[in-house]
Amino acid sequence: MEAVIGLEIHAQLLTATKIFCGCRTAYGAAPNTAICPVCAGLPGALPVLNRRAVELGVMAALALHCEVQPSSVFARKNYFYPDLPKGYQISQYDRPLATRGWLQAAGGPRVGITRVHLEEDAGKSLHHGFPDSDRATYLDFNRSGVPLIEIVTEPDLRSAADAAAFFAELREILVTLGVSDGNMEEGSLRCDANVSLRPAGSAGLGTKAEVKNVNSFKFLQKALEFEIVRQNKVIASGGAVRQETRLFDSSTGETQSMRSKEEAHDYRYFPEPDLPVLVVEPAWVEAIRGRLPELPDARQARFVDAYGLSAYDAEVLVRLIPGGADFFEGTVRAGAAPKSASNWIQGELRRQLKADNLEDASASRVQPAALAALAGITDRGEVSSSVAKEVFGKMWTSGRSAADIVRDDGLAQIGDEAALSAVVSRVLAANPDAVAQAREGKTNVVGFLVGQVMKASEGRANPKVVSDLIRRGIERV
Repeated sequence: MEAVIGLEIHAQLLTATKIFCGCRTAYGAAPNTAICPVCAGLPGALPVLNRRAVELGVMAALALHCEVQPSSVFARKNYFYPDLPKGYQISQYDRPLATRGWLQAAGGPRVGITRVHLEEDAGKSLHHGFPDSDRATYLDFNRSGVPLIEIVTEPDLRSAADAAAFFAELREILVTLGVSDGNMEEGSLRCDANVSLRPAGSAGLGTKAEVKNVNSFKFLQKALEFEIVRQNKVIASGGAVRQETRLFDSSTGETQSMRSKEEAHDYRYFPEPDLPVLVVEPAWVEAIRGRLPELPDARQARFVDAYGLSAYDAEVLVRLIPGGADFFEGTVRAGAAPKSASNWIQGELRRQLKADNLEDASASRVQPAALAALAGITDRGEVSSSVAKEVFGKMWTSGRSAADIVRDDGLAQIGDEAALSAVVSRVLAANPDAVAQAREGKTNVVGFLVGQVMKASEGRANPKVVSDLIRRGIERV
């Protein structure tokens, strides 16, 4: 059987205020302190659309190659949850903000984007953490009215791994755009996955189950893997897959039935009478398009073409080190060779960020200009690579420049043959067996001898000069 997967992704928009009122959207406020008559759903309170939310929705739609519609309509999606104070959610239905786009993650299939639409979030039901949680549910309406976009894909995905990769790629784009912070732990980004099975090669669709509110790439993959196996077993045993909504339990790695899956007619959509048609001028859309930042795929390709980096190095800088791409370009602009800058950022800088629990390269205590200076003196041979790492550590803790540390701490590389000859002679005299093996043609021991000289010089000796001196010294013995 073949899996058929489509995703519905909800992303909180990075606005200072809610989508239909002036309440703040900051995460972590005390319960029910960021509410007003509009987001609390009080009678007579009228919604007013947040222009910035529309702008961010258009940005996301353009990055996903969608057609932004010149006019769209808000609708009331009617259903009852305790944390939905109005008894309906203001969303978009038959006339969404944007349609017919696509996105392709690296190595994955091209996935159609059915629609991108704007909507408000619901509040939050709290079932745990109170003395009477066994008999009462508490409600926090701070999230009620927080602006969201929902991105709905075509059922073009065929594996759990491809779905997780697509979700990760989409998050990267939204964060790069500044449309969403992508913080899945705080609920800023959530994914619902629809999955069904059909005979391989068939054009029809099976009965789908929806896995609701998955908040990590790993959990999305595990939930879909479990669900595909579960549905296969149901079909193989002669049963029928039920159309239902299921939840993923990360502790067991299984999905559990939550409720029967609603159809669109269950929500009794009708146009929101308190909001006019949303008209988006083409000139405004084009102005937004012109302000879009460079997206990850394009930046990776440019790093390869413009800086001569390998595809691997470009991927690490752009995707795996938060802030790494900007830090890299800042270091190169300050004068570092691209490959050297890449090596330092992927090596010592990344290690130090991790050690200090710093999430973004912009928080580095060694800024791009300072790192470029260190890379320069290392590339010129003024310090050895091992000493350069020591210098970096001192720069990180002290804030001093590389040049000052090298000068004041006496760390400059020794390249003078006369100064190194005595050290080389002592090492050769102390290792007669290695010298004899070298004279017999065992060239690998030369590296050992070079290492002994480097150790004796505390890493300051020029390895090339040392190697030449050792080879000449062996010939004289």
